[in-house]
Amino acid sequence: MSSALPGVNLGTLTSSNVPSLQEFVLQGSVVDSACEAVLHRLRALCDNADRPPELFRDHEMVYLLRISSGPGNPMVLRARHSLEHPNMPWQLRYVGQSDISDKSRLVTVRSFLDCATSDHLPNFVTDIGFRLDHEFVAEGHMFRKGKMKVTITKIYKILNPGNLDALEPLSVSRLVELSIIAPSGTEGIGEDMRLFAEQLKPLVTMEKL
Repeated sequence: MSSALPGVNLGTLTSSNVPSLQEFVLQGSVVDSACEAVLHRLRALCDNADRPPELFRDHEMVYLLRISSGPGNPMVLRARHSLEHPNMPWQLRYVGQSDISDKSRLVTVRSFLDCATSDHLPNFVTDIGFRLDHEFVAEGHMFRKGKMKVTITKIYKILNPGNLDALEPLSVSRLVELSIIAPSGTEGIGEDMRLFAEQLKPLVTMEKL
């Protein structure tokens, strides 16, 4: 099958032309009743404190592909698109397994690849053998602190497949995530993220995955 989908050309993704990027991550959670206090703290800590944080409401679909019939983790692709801005491109994301080779690391480190695609993305990934594992709606606030992205996200279950109006909160809490995308081998990021996370205590405790 041809991979000539606008914005997605898997046939040309080789080690020589795909940038070697890693995602550095810390995660925590906050109950809904304390969310406003965390937002207030982030407004003070992050860039552009005089402007409100960016809001998002996205639909994400998670696809799996088992490379062989034996044991091992399947390949996972994530397809996400904005429900607030439906004309924006879909985003295809690959996130690798956490790198646990260095136990002294302060944050989770994993390989990362992200690209914009056309709205044919769900059909494309199923045509090449992936199957839909689960889907959800994520909405919340996003802040920036230099190269770091900070999100507070409420996750909703989709009660009826295909109906994004029938939703139910997954829990009474929200996911708080700090992340930085940087070239492989970048030093000092973990310490910077740890220092920022310390300023969120005791409202949120950020941890490695």
